[in-house]
Amino acid sequence: MDATTRELLDRALTLPSTERAALAAALLDSCEADVDPDVDSAWLAEIAQRAERARSDGSVGIPWSVVRAELLAG
Repeated sequence: MDATTRELLDRALTLPSTERAALAAALLDSCEADVDPDVDSAWLAEIAQRAERARSDGSVGIPWSVVRAELLAG
């Protein structure tokens, strides 16, 4: 990270959280143009495959509250 970028980051970190979130979203959106278009279709296919596998094997999944508690417990 060069000095200019570091200065921008330091200034951005002083913003209120809502403004930091908006800035982060805008920066991430600007990176989307660099993404390989085949990646989106590959992820959609993967998600569809996983969903079908979950439906076909009778999986009921794990409630978010349980997963979150496990993640927070470390």
